[in-house]
Amino acid sequence: MKGIRGITQLSRRFYAAARKGQSLVQPLSGLQLTPGAFHHYQDVHVTRLPSGLVIASLENYSPASKIGVFVKAGCRYETPDNVGVTHLLRLASNLTTKGASAFKICRGVEAVGGSLSVTSSRENMVYTVDCLRDDFDTVMEFLINVTTAQEFRPWEVSDLTPRVILDKAQAAQSPQIGVIESLHQAAYKNALCNSLYCPDHMVGNIQSEHLHQFVQNNFTSARMALVGLGVDHNVLKQVGEQFLNIRSGAGSASAKAQYRGGEARLPGTSSLVHTAVVSESAAAGSGEALAFSVLQHLLGAAPNVKRGAAVSNKLVQGVAKATADPFDVGGCRCRINQSAVNKVIFNK
Repeated sequence: MKGIRGITQLSRRFYAAARKGQSLVQPLSGLQLTPGAFHHYQDVHVTRLPSGLVIASLENYSPASKIGVFVKAGCRYETPDNVGVTHLLRLASNLTTKGASAFKICRGVEAVGGSLSVTSSRENMVYTVDCLRDDFDTVMEFLINVTTAQEFRPWEVSDLTPRVILDKAQAAQSPQIGVIESLHQAAYKNALCNSLYCPDHMVGNIQSEHLHQFVQNNFTSARMALVGLGVDHNVLKQVGEQFLNIRSGAGSASAKAQYRGGEARLPGTSSLVHTAVVSESAAAGSGEALAFSVLQHLLGAAPNVKRGAAVSNKLVQGVAKATADPFDVGGCRCRINQSAVNKVIFNK
């Protein structure tokens, strides 16, 4: 304890010895800065290649880099013949490719302390890697392989069935996932009604041919975007030009989403009730989308204070007058091309 008190007093003496009026943000007079000590911070750079590939980057000189490949290949582009294929495609990201085995991908990313993850929405598939910027070349090799050189060996695809069943079981335990999936099935007649999870009748019935055909129709350069954070734009552009100019064309078109409305009720044994009231809103990128975003925040998007009760928003005030029981309510919006929905989610 005596040593700790001595350190505290010493730091106070150093602080008191500083000259009054000396700025803490300006370099000390007479101090020579090395050329590498100052960085010219860059703005976001965006380049569209002739093939349609979009490359965007922001160089923030961070010691860690984050790179993602966004592909316009979400579950809305599934057909009745291959419904659920994006669920398996999400799980197949670490399977053997033409340039690396599943073992090499796993160990290669681990060896440099990086991570490779795949997420999907109804609109996009997103492949993301995180690494130290000195290991950029190593992880990019694996990222290019899993996005452009898939093999989908039949025995490896069949081994994914237990993981599909596990994913569905975990999703069934989440009432939030159940509400979101059910409202899309009730709200839309086609395209956007497709689930993020493989339906029961297709579990074990999606073959490597389904995956190959889906990738062939949707993984084209014009439907891809290469995005990097903490990466030089010229380096990222060179990678895109050399490795992601894979297939030309716009790929298969999706049917226009048709909003129909409806009602869905899911039985459950929980003492909590999760409810969502949904209405159609403007599609992403349209002029009316901003107006619906304002409406979302007027209703109450989220608490202004972490773990706060958001007592100032209209939804909370209205529900508080109707019940004295604990509850949680908020507004949110799903922005998707061609359509969108505004939701009021109520948990009680």
